[in-house]
Amino acid sequence: MLDYEAEAAHYDRTRGGVPRAEAAAGAVLRLVPPTARTLLDLACGTGLVTERLARPGLCVYGADAAHAMLRAAAGRLPGRTVRADARRLPLPDASLDAVSAVWLLHLVPFAPEIVAEAARVLRPGGVLIATVDKDAAHDVGSDIDAILRPHRTAGSAADRADLITRHAADHGLDPAPGTHFTGHGQGNTPRDTARKLRSGYFVSWFDGDEASVDALAAALTALPDQDRPRDDPRYRLARFVRRG
Repeated sequence: MLDYEAEAAHYDRTRGGVPRAEAAAGAVLRLVPPTARTLLDLACGTGLVTERLARPGLCVYGADAAHAMLRAAAGRLPGRTVRADARRLPLPDASLDAVSAVWLLHLVPFAPEIVAEAARVLRPGGVLIATVDKDAAHDVGSDIDAILRPHRTAGSAADRADLITRHAADHGLDPAPGTHFTGHGQGNTPRDTARKLRSGYFVSWFDGDEASVDALAAALTALPDQDRPRDDPRYRLARFVRRG
């Protein structure tokens, strides 16, 4: 997994910046009930998305396990951030109206525990909103994807929609209609994809050895238009409602 203490310094710049954050926040808010008064954004990172979840009557908090990320988030959410493991939140049972987890579940081997903890802190009628099938969304049918697709381990993705739905049901969360949003600025270029591959960015779906990394990077380097971004991904947001 990436070192998110080190990533904090350039995270926003390399992850689509404000356009992607606004798209994500707008999609989350479409799924938050109008009666909701409290929302916790898990793995809030620098708070770029979290601060955009604000709306009248909704108090938004952010939680993250990385000190450097929280330092950035604290400037955007003064007094409303906490360092916490998403599996062990410092909150009482049934204390929140909404929990969001954007770009989190695909990264960890303990997604079921995060879903269980979200269910614990949600009130009856509260909602868990989470991205699912994140890595699959990055396959937009480009020439880059034609090279990477045989090496994607999508079947074992921790945030596979059917798996998350099953975990949710185990903890009293029923599926409800979700939505999609565009990952603005996330369209890959061959050059940058080769760099990310060598740097370990794709650990959530790629487990090849050094030789296969070198071979894939060489194939990516041979593609035309090395710095032309291919299409942006379109992410899926799932929603689950806490039973009464």
